[in-house]
Amino acid sequence: MPHWTALAAEKKQRQIKSIPQEWLVTPPPPSTLDVTGFPESCGLLNAREIEITNTSVDVLLKKLASAEWTAVDVTTAFSKRAIVAHQLVNCLTEIFIDRALARAAELDNHLKKTGKVVGPLHGLPISLKDQLCIKGLETTMGYVSWIGQYAEKNAVLVDILIECGAVPFVRTNIPQTLMWPESFNNIFGRTTNPHNTSLTSGGSSGGEGALIALKGSPLGVGSDIGGSVRIPSAFCGIYGLRPSYGRVPYCGARNSLEGQDSILSVFGPMTSSLGGLKVFMKAVANSKPWLKDPLAVRKKWDDDEYGLADHGSGKDLCFAIMWDDGVVVPHPPIKRSLEITRAALQKAGHKVVDWKPIKHRLLGDVARDIWNAASAEDFMITTSSTGEPIISTMELDDADNVAASFRPQNGGATAYQLWQVQKLRQNIRKEYIDHWNATASETGTGRPVDAIICPAAPFAAPPHGKNKYANYTTVWNTLDYPAAVFPVTTVDSALDGKEPPHSFYDDFDKTVYEMYDPEKFKNAPICLQLVGRTLEEEAVIKMTEIVDAALAAAK
Repeated sequence: MPHWTALAAEKKQRQIKSIPQEWLVTPPPPSTLDVTGFPESCGLLNAREIEITNTSVDVLLKKLASAEWTAVDVTTAFSKRAIVAHQLVNCLTEIFIDRALARAAELDNHLKKTGKVVGPLHGLPISLKDQLCIKGLETTMGYVSWIGQYAEKNAVLVDILIECGAVPFVRTNIPQTLMWPESFNNIFGRTTNPHNTSLTSGGSSGGEGALIALKGSPLGVGSDIGGSVRIPSAFCGIYGLRPSYGRVPYCGARNSLEGQDSILSVFGPMTSSLGGLKVFMKAVANSKPWLKDPLAVRKKWDDDEYGLADHGSGKDLCFAIMWDDGVVVPHPPIKRSLEITRAALQKAGHKVVDWKPIKHRLLGDVARDIWNAASAEDFMITTSSTGEPIISTMELDDADNVAASFRPQNGGATAYQLWQVQKLRQNIRKEYIDHWNATASETGTGRPVDAIICPAAPFAAPPHGKNKYANYTTVWNTLDYPAAVFPVTTVDSALDGKEPPHSFYDDFDKTVYEMYDPEKFKNAPICLQLVGRTLEEEAVIKMTEIVDAALAAAK
């Protein structure tokens, strides 16, 4: 067998050949850190293509359904912009634009002949994280050992999206093993942040985050086991949703830690327009995924829940802000975004209280212990066929190679030891429900807190290799609470100066504090997350729309 480096180089060459040569551009020099303006100034996209790629998901679907814009035109526009995005931030893995255009042409013919759309996503280009198998394509997931393994059938979610009329056209970059909040692997390399290429795009759905931030896709699918939809959404300044287990089908997709079924990875939408979250979730839930995936929950889209039937019909909502998690204090821009959001919600007539986190350090430890019960063995077995090294750092060099807490620390755990951790998790989940219910005494609405608003990370997108804390997202995976990410503002050195040292929780909290320098985080987006209760996706989406509208009105 060829050396793993030769296998990776050969796969990378095939990827380069899949890029339409007439769409190659000369990217700006490396000294240009903010590349968000380049797709529209590079000259490849015409005025109509720029208009199409700047259009929200809701409006795109209307124009496609009325045949004002053809699926071929829309797919071409986003494909061109995606290829430009890839040349800027290295966000793609599989590129299959010819297939997509053939599918788009079929959709246009269907609409012309019947006057009807194929489904609720008719003609909408959708990008997919490099886990979602498509018949006839490889899904390496960043593993050299999986090069040359071609899918014999589509993942269930891919079939559902195609039945709904969507047009998959590219797949996006991830970290080797998926278990990183950044995106780098030995085949495709590193994805950077379009707002500042010296910063990470996040992970593990970092390719999606970067692509959508550059408007190279209107809507993408990421996955989230500990924050992998929400971290890249937050770092790249877009919207994202981590649904509860089973709401979106996972069957037939590739994954790490397969068979670990305590804290499950879930697929969720990532999009530059908030309407995309609802469009995706409604289309998928109403396609009865439970008939195709035995782990999918039998729950159609619920308009009553979206109307906030359990939350006073959306009048006089009470939000709770979690200022920090009792482990790591967020940087000044994150704190400012929480203050902006609180003021906007109060101005809109909603009540805002403080959220007191309980056992967040322990919730993070529980997640880590469950994953690491066998993750080292999982990674070793997967890479053994080629001898590809397991990546141990996301640093640009190995100078500061301190293992992050979410990486394997030991040889694993016995089944009995794992059961004890899972039992502990069950007990904390019950404590957390009781803790949430008890807030009814302080909201003044007669209900417990309607949703929690909190950081998605203690920092904006950090420099490559520096994202070593994911608990702000992971705790909600451990509890199985749905959470949406929404943009608030960007780092502003005039407003976000370094603050004097606080009383540190521990040495790690101090390390995070010392990492902050407003110039280092220049132009980085700041997003927050809104957290609801298990299987309450409709309400989480609606309340995120309410917060988003309040922020827009307060500007």
